Amino acid sequence: MLPKTATSAPLLVLDGVAKVYRTGLVARRPTFRLEADLRFPESAIVGVIGPNGAGKTTLFEMITGSNEPSAGRVLVAGQDIHRVKYRERDRLAIHYHQSYQVRAFKRRIPSVFLDASPTPQPVLHLFDEPQFNTQDGYIGFMLDFFRKLRREGRLVFVCLHPTARYHLEILKEISERFLLVHGGRAEAKAGFADLVGDDRVRQYFGREMAAQAEALA
Repeated sequence: MLPKTATSAPLLVLDGVAKVYRTGLVARRPTFRLEADLRFPESAIVGVIGPNGAGKTTLFEMITGSNEPSAGRVLVAGQDIHRVKYRERDRLAIHYHQSYQVRAFKRRIPSVFLDASPTPQPVLHLFDEPQFNTQDGYIGFMLDFFRKLRREGRLVFVCLHPTARYHLEILKEISERFLLVHGGRAEAKAGFADLVGDDRVRQYFGREMAAQAEALA
């Protein structure tokens, strides 16, 4: 179970977070913008979807402290993760892309001026497209592992890019909360039916996948 220091504050708060990428040497103009203003007070498994290039990975990177927001704060267990020593950030939040941990930080401030992690083990686990590991038995192991983390009081994000019906089945079966990343925003959806019934999601899925999603809702 998590230590009390990690459970006395909301597990994750995205407080007016925005990331803006710009181009141009003189008249710099924005090429991409992502905003998120969300709160996750308790343990849960959160399903995340959105089209390619929408900013799902950027969102995960900001949550884990490897990509600094242009505005706002990311509070993990009450601590601004971008104010935590670089080598200790994965004691708060850990990010996996498929089977590999993402752990690269731009060191703008010497670690000596940053805070220690308030937790010895991560309270957030973020999995980016784990369904593309097709080893025998991996998916069943993966779902059991997500549930174990949830029982231990941790917050689990699972980002899927559905290309087959079983990806939708995993999304529906495992998720208690849902996020849609689309059009420059990360927004909460009320449930699986609300998510897959959104016209933007139907367009992103395409006709065949949208029909399968509706049948599961």
